[in-house]
Amino acid sequence: MTEEAKDAWKDDMDERNRFQIIRVDARNSFVESLSDAFRIGKAHLVFAAYDLKRPAGQRQTDNVHIYISVSEFLGLCLKLSCGELRYMAQEKKKNNDGRPLLQWLGGTPAEKLSQYGRARGDGMSLSRTARLFCGDRAAFLFVADSGPGERNEKGLIVPRFGKNPENHVSVSMTWDSLSELLLLTKAHYEAWLAAWYARKVSGL
Repeated sequence: MTEEAKDAWKDDMDERNRFQIIRVDARNSFVESLSDAFRIGKAHLVFAAYDLKRPAGQRQTDNVHIYISVSEFLGLCLKLSCGELRYMAQEKKKNNDGRPLLQWLGGTPAEKLSQYGRARGDGMSLSRTARLFCGDRAAFLFVADSGPGERNEKGLIVPRFGKNPENHVSVSMTWDSLSELLLLTKAHYEAWLAAWYARKVSGL
């Protein structure tokens, strides 16, 4: 990695840390919640995997950015708080249902990638997915994938990478760590929203 690349990477990390709400670590992976997308009505989760055997500055192996609408995110927090999520998890385990508890589809259309100067070589859209599973050893597995996708008739970017995503991150979580991730993000969003209203009322 060149010195310029190292400086750019450090600047990016400094900027990310400025917005970091919480980071949950697992073995060779983590998920962190950032506040930088509140202004566009999104909760921003960053999933990353790394290999400590690699040289410093080159350890990250996979990275997926997931954006969830605030309304959907707050609905998830409500499911957690009222016990619905626990009931859903218990039913999945009782029925040996390996399908995800919850999932989110997102991504960037091919046209926008081209506008940003980041067009894919295959000309396809970029699909990003997040899925929350019941775990075996841990309570949950929070999994994020990215790779080629297509926009369907409803405007959603649907994955077209099958079982071979370009980026794959799996983070094992306990009930406590999932609760911390969700509820701290909710608290920060509510604080941001209160500050936004205060500025709006004061005319700043």
